[in-house]
Amino acid sequence: MPQPRVRLIVTGDDFGYCRRRNRGIMECFRAKAISNASLLVNGTAAKEAAAMATRKKVPLGLHANLSEGLPVSEQLRIGSSLVNKDGFFHGKMGIREVLKSGFINLSEVDRELRGQVDLFCELTGHLPYHMDGHQHVHVLPDIRDVFAQVLSDYGILYTRIPVEPGLHCCDRITQELMDFYLQIEKDAFNSMDVFQRHGIRWPDIYIGLTTMGKNMSVSNLQTTIENAIATRKAKQHHLLDIFPAGIQRQDDTILTMELMVHPGYASFPEEGGCGEGPDEFSLSADRFHELEILKAPKLLKYYEQRNIHLCAFKDL
Repeated sequence: MPQPRVRLIVTGDDFGYCRRRNRGIMECFRAKAISNASLLVNGTAAKEAAAMATRKKVPLGLHANLSEGLPVSEQLRIGSSLVNKDGFFHGKMGIREVLKSGFINLSEVDRELRGQVDLFCELTGHLPYHMDGHQHVHVLPDIRDVFAQVLSDYGILYTRIPVEPGLHCCDRITQELMDFYLQIEKDAFNSMDVFQRHGIRWPDIYIGLTTMGKNMSVSNLQTTIENAIATRKAKQHHLLDIFPAGIQRQDDTILTMELMVHPGYASFPEEGGCGEGPDEFSLSADRFHELEILKAPKLLKYYEQRNIHLCAFKDL
């Protein structure tokens, strides 16, 4: 069997979170270290990010946010099921707890998602080339059904299915984080039929959970990519069954893969975020660590030698 050619979408998440995040993402794009970005329209620097992307032709998708900061729909900031008593989203774990308790009004989810798509269009002048969820909220039960309907209604063809080959075997993830990732994986598997029914597609392979922050290195990225390719080849027919809405092609020797990354410069304590200020991850050195690894000549040379071509969702 011939070696597959890999089309790798390297997506810089959280574009618009703060000016220092924007700076890092643009630096990576200019260095050809990322090929795609995902915009947080409720980020404090979203307007600047959209303008930068327009000037430099950065392919953009929407990083829909239901978990951090303020809703873009002002009428949902007071008394809605999506926010706490202070008017902010419930948080990464909070939204999961409130959803599990049955207190999320899905019509409000629908209104907020449509508001974010509309704001994205207002900021950029075009529809998102893809749309996923900040902190993977788009695969949560019930929310995924609303999410898929919104994508279908707007004609947004691509999303992200965060099921990472090799996740279960990764020994550098803390147990607490692994438990969270395994729940994301379960939710993602259960989302596939929903997105498929709405005609939504996703790349053949997703990676990025096991290479976030301090866990990113050139060798870890190489190993993760190679393992993902090997897994796909070994289980090709099985994967075609469980990933039925992946990218359809005439040439099965081409493999599409998305690598989720979070490059940037560490946020200043009182600057950025989505209305509540920056979170711990943004204040840490992890963002800059990712930026340096992604730009490393050794990694870029590996892509070239391995016949891995960076592209964006709009190129699929």
